[in-house]
Amino acid sequence: MSGAALAVVVVVVFFLALYLLQRYGDLWKQQRMVLFGTLLSWFLCFLIIFILPLDVSTTIYKQCVHDNSNNLTPVPQEGRNNHTKASSSLYSPMSVQKICEEPWSYIPDGILPVFWRVVYWTSQFLTWLLIPFMQSYARSGAFSRVGKIKTALIENAIYYGTYLLIFISLLIYVAAHPKWKLTWTELQTIGITAANTWGLFLLVLLLGYGLVQIPRSYWLSSSHGYLLAKTYFKTAKMATEKVSAEENLADVIEEVAAVHKSVRNNHSLRNCVDTILTKVISAVQRCGQTQVRWSILLDEAFHLEDVTKSQSSPVKHFVHSFPSVHHQSYIRRFIYTPTVEWYWECVYRQAFYRLLAVLLSLLSAAIVWSECTFFSTQPVLSLFAVFITVAEKQYSYICIEMVCFISILFLCVCVYSTVFTIRVFNYYYLVPHHQTDAYSLQFSAMLFCRLTPPLCLNFLGLIHMDSAISHQDRIQTSYSSIMGSMHLLSFISDGFYIYYPMLVLLLCFATFYNLGSRCLNLLGFHQYLTDDDLASDLVDEGRELIRRERRRRQKAEDGSNQRLIWRERYGIQGLSGSSRAGYAELKDTSPVTEINRSGITFTGRDGEMDEQQAGLLLDNAGDEDSPNIRNDSLWRTSGGRYLSLSPYRTGIFDDV
Repeated sequence: MSGAALAVVVVVVFFLALYLLQRYGDLWKQQRMVLFGTLLSWFLCFLIIFILPLDVSTTIYKQCVHDNSNNLTPVPQEGRNNHTKASSSLYSPMSVQKICEEPWSYIPDGILPVFWRVVYWTSQFLTWLLIPFMQSYARSGAFSRVGKIKTALIENAIYYGTYLLIFISLLIYVAAHPKWKLTWTELQTIGITAANTWGLFLLVLLLGYGLVQIPRSYWLSSSHGYLLAKTYFKTAKMATEKVSAEENLADVIEEVAAVHKSVRNNHSLRNCVDTILTKVISAVQRCGQTQVRWSILLDEAFHLEDVTKSQSSPVKHFVHSFPSVHHQSYIRRFIYTPTVEWYWECVYRQAFYRLLAVLLSLLSAAIVWSECTFFSTQPVLSLFAVFITVAEKQYSYICIEMVCFISILFLCVCVYSTVFTIRVFNYYYLVPHHQTDAYSLQFSAMLFCRLTPPLCLNFLGLIHMDSAISHQDRIQTSYSSIMGSMHLLSFISDGFYIYYPMLVLLLCFATFYNLGSRCLNLLGFHQYLTDDDLASDLVDEGRELIRRERRRRQKAEDGSNQRLIWRERYGIQGLSGSSRAGYAELKDTSPVTEINRSGITFTGRDGEMDEQQAGLLLDNAGDEDSPNIRNDSLWRTSGGRYLSLSPYRTGIFDDV
């Protein structure tokens, strides 16, 4: 196959990263520099995940060729009878030469080392320099570009204090060691080791939660009653967050309107006021994201209630409460019909989720066991190392690559889902339907680049393909070779890298008994616990909220159907209306803010209308220019589909 497999994987991974970026971000509205940095970071991290299995299989083939060229491989007594007499006559009675089969995805020599260097160092440049600088630049409150750059440099210098502390400590250790001399290669190794140490420290903490929570979430999701109760709980919490976001937006707009009115256009501070006005868009985005998440949660609650009704119905036909929301696509009309949907939701879904939960639990148990025993090479206790060894003897490269890919992918899901499940104190989180803001996109890109390299290096240790940990005389993978010789820092390779991953066992026990959720409850961050009285009260509150929203949406549905009937009967075009049943109808009596091309229309809490025709919340191309209002800064929907709330930016770092 030469390098064809590598080329195909690169293309597939690029489109995968592009698809995910389009799902969570907005390719047409968000700032181009943010999109480029996020896409490149995701692309490079996905490349490591997809190509590392190919590197493993290629290394195993090279090891076989190396063994044949240097010496003969001893064969056990029971295996000697299976070889031909011709082979026995050429070599000693106790040895026979292996027949090395080239893998289908073999990558020629010299390609992977260069490839890994480009991928690794580019990702490290993005995660440690460019993306943090872009985030600090965008958050800066300075009114000039020089001031923003100065603030970004100071913030990053403070932030990198811990990383520099680790690097300097390792540098002093190597400099004081009598056997080592500081060269450029050794400095690279120290930098890589420091980055991997920082990543492994955070990696194990996140992994311990995900290894337990992901299988348990699928098992609990198989219970329809549990899932519905948790949805009610989340609805009650989301309602509070939604009201808070709307009130915050209302307060911000009142303050901004007052400042805008008090400072005239010819005032010396007018440029500063214009800059302040542009930053209000972040409050609009936060409110819009909450509206979208609220609508998604309502859809989920309505669907679960429809499942409850369908389970008790004698007719094996799934009925939706609001059919107009579900578009009659080709799949729904001919493949996923109401009958098929009934069988899936009411019969097979529970069994499938429980089977999936069992399989994921076994995989989690294998990972935990291997993390605690991978340092043992005689005997081999790591389950992944045992499987790779057996598959290597059978030359089953497909099995080797599939096991490596599934294991690495599951580790990544456990780690990254943990971060965006806790949502980092409600500030960074990924929201589908193009609703993720630029800060969260940059944070995810930075986090992926920092955690993926140590995660893959840890996996190579699990399968005994990292000689710095396993201490075996084997050919290293091209990926581990770019990390340098970890023996340079023996207390890291022989100590921290081996014993620290065992901490994952304690974290798994803590997650299994919900110690983290109980601690968050005590701190005021309410979590869903079945034995908690406050959670029961929130479930009841959420149930009432869903009933109210169902009545409101049903009224909107009936009104839309009535207008449609009148239009078809009498041909009246003016009654078509735009208030079809969908997410655009999900409004309440809370403060409402409408931003249009002429200015701001604000409805206060007392119901009085206050109009500021002054061009607030404008979307400018730079900090010094006058803002220009945009009609697409708010969240809105069309035909049941979510549209982007992200403003279009033309400045390099203006990603808010």
